[in-house]
Amino acid sequence: MLSVIWGGCNGSESGAGVAAPKTASDWFTISVGEHPLRLQLAVTPSEMQRGLMERRELGADEGMLFVYLRPDQVSFWMRNTPLPLDIGFFDAEGVLREVYPLHPFDERPVTSRSRRLQFALEVNRGWFKAHGLGPGAQLDLQALTTALHERDFPLKQFGLGDGNDAAAK
Repeated sequence: MLSVIWGGCNGSESGAGVAAPKTASDWFTISVGEHPLRLQLAVTPSEMQRGLMERRELGADEGMLFVYLRPDQVSFWMRNTPLPLDIGFFDAEGVLREVYPLHPFDERPVTSRSRRLQFALEVNRGWFKAHGLGPGAQLDLQALTTALHERDFPLKQFGLGDGNDAAAK
């Protein structure tokens, strides 16, 4: 079992005039290819476990992006999730490698073939097809880097940025 310490502070000091870090409830605009999405980020283990459970609606261009510390094989299921979704698995460079349908309330795992995936994007069923996106499409890693910074996560723990978190501002 891998033990991970999830940082919520990147060295910035809280004080008067400093905005509080954004949370898992906040939305960020991040594109896949030329198509912008409003995404919530699932970064900590508890956020990932919760995912889109019990959501009854999701806007046409909304979703949730799961961000892992390092590339690995990933697996998802739909416990307590009533929406029909698609999931896209991206490698560490933000390249879409695999897309699968997810069925409401289906607890059978959908596991990636690749063991080199770092990001998973859940969107409404048919979103990738409707936008003509398949393997090879690019996730906007610069926008993701900015969003992670706004969530107050150290970028270097994800292998993003140049290790200088201030550069993401």
